[in-house]
Amino acid sequence: MLELGGIIVLGILAQWFAWKLKIPAILPLLLIGLLVGPIAAEFLSEDGKKWIEPVWNGKEGLFAGETLFYFVSLSISIILFEGGLTLKLKEIKNVGHVVITKLITLGSLVTFIGAAITAHFVFSLSWEISFLFSALIIVTGPTVITPILRNIPLKKDVSAILKWEGILIDPIGALVAVLVFEFISVGAGGEFTKTALVDFGKIILFGSTFGFTFAHALNFTINRKWIPHYLLNVFALASVIGVFVLSDSFAHESGLLAVVVMGMVLGNSKSQYLKELLYFKESLSILLISILFILLSANINMDDLWLIYNWKTAILFAIVVFVLRPVGVFLSTRNSSLKLNEKLFISWVGPRGIVAAGIASLFGLKLVNDGIKDAEYITPLVFMIVLGTVLLNATTARLFARIVGVFLKKSNGILIIGASDVSRLIASYLEKNDRHVVLIDSNHNNIARAKEEGLEAINTNIYSDSLADNIELNDMGYLMALTGSSDINKYAINKFRNQFGENGAYRLVTEKEILDPTNNPKEGLFSQTDDFALLTRTAQKYPAIHEIEIHDEEHYEMIIKKTINDKNTIPIFLKDINGELSIISSYSKDFDKIEKGFYLVYLGKPLEQL
Repeated sequence: MLELGGIIVLGILAQWFAWKLKIPAILPLLLIGLLVGPIAAEFLSEDGKKWIEPVWNGKEGLFAGETLFYFVSLSISIILFEGGLTLKLKEIKNVGHVVITKLITLGSLVTFIGAAITAHFVFSLSWEISFLFSALIIVTGPTVITPILRNIPLKKDVSAILKWEGILIDPIGALVAVLVFEFISVGAGGEFTKTALVDFGKIILFGSTFGFTFAHALNFTINRKWIPHYLLNVFALASVIGVFVLSDSFAHESGLLAVVVMGMVLGNSKSQYLKELLYFKESLSILLISILFILLSANINMDDLWLIYNWKTAILFAIVVFVLRPVGVFLSTRNSSLKLNEKLFISWVGPRGIVAAGIASLFGLKLVNDGIKDAEYITPLVFMIVLGTVLLNATTARLFARIVGVFLKKSNGILIIGASDVSRLIASYLEKNDRHVVLIDSNHNNIARAKEEGLEAINTNIYSDSLADNIELNDMGYLMALTGSSDINKYAINKFRNQFGENGAYRLVTEKEILDPTNNPKEGLFSQTDDFALLTRTAQKYPAIHEIEIHDEEHYEMIIKKTINDKNTIPIFLKDINGELSIISSYSKDFDKIEKGFYLVYLGKPLEQL
């Protein structure tokens, strides 16, 4: 009881600390597991026992006999299903970046072949185990990339490449690892006979068929509303477990392939409940991962660790991280627009993720039980790569970004909350003036219109944590809250001022603030009288943004006074001689220097008509 409760509490605490310290959760989870397991047994316990013992002598511990194996299998099946849900073919097309496509294909192939050859010759592992090891370390994953890059201001292209590589390679790498494992399993006797190859074909056939068929069946059942809403998530969970067990009963070891395919097919369907299912599976995966990694780390023995405690491990790690990753990146980015320093940074950042460690533990358990030669190396070697790469990148990524010169000294991107007609007009002007602009809105229609106009827009709720985790927004330095809700505008400023508004965070003034000129907020946008209603009316009447040249400061002040009296003209930016834009705020219209060659940028009626 104490051990089971302790694992759950420690797991969630590790997740919280990871969020607080902005590091990948896998790091504290694995360290806690190693501490309460092999480290406690070797150095801390008087009786030489682990503080948490998953299995002891195959009979005692939290999981007697093969129950740990069953628990891990079911948990990994749910995690892989959730990973499959995230792979959307439409998103691969939308990303449209040749580099990302090459990274998840050519780059993965370099790692797959190179790491297998290295493991075979450095550790003298069998080719089967070497290729399984290499398949497992293909995966990076968004859960390890995002915390590392969250606070490093990078050029949008670099952030996007790393983000999408992690998202797309997760299920693809898992699928490759599963296929390699299935191939090894059918040759468990040591020979890949004709019968073994037929068995492998059965695994592929039943796994893909069951996954594809039951994904469509589940989607059909959900869309027909045959399942009450309160049972939707648990019914989907039961379906995943059922498909895993059923497929396994027809073709041994085909269950993992079935749930990966099921997730991929369902993830690319048009189900209106997909987001809800994904959210539930995400929450469940966090709990399972928290429990799994403490259990699996604790289950490692010091003998396993001593197995890789030698110079060979350092050589393997160095080749994987400092040779294969750069080779894969440079081959994938050949003839691209990326500069040398950007390629170097992408080469440096390649932490292995949760899927790699989780599947490695499961496959290690299975293959050791089956008596496969060298199988005992799988779990410790993969854990070494995972821990090593996460530690390396978590501690050095920011410094390395500065060294190679990809660290943005000033974040000039502009995040606009709200994608209304006014917001889109302003965003279009900013885009034409070479500024990176992103629109945020929870209204699907506004986001659709913004994308039709060629603007970068994200359909999300500002109350969601997903916005703060979006590493593609790392170059945001200005925040403009332009929604019709004063509460949302104030919330956006308060929550995201430090993250996205380091150079300035502004919002529209409220009706109360307009009526009380003495209560003029420092973060007010445009002027004391420009609220959302006035902006909307002006944009509908005169949907254009103009520029007028300024002769001097006195001329500027005269124009500003005219715009205040005229409700059809609203000043928004001041453009200097170099084309740099400054946001005009309601609190103060005084700038350090205004001279000939500056332009006042305004929305509405052309000033020549006044």
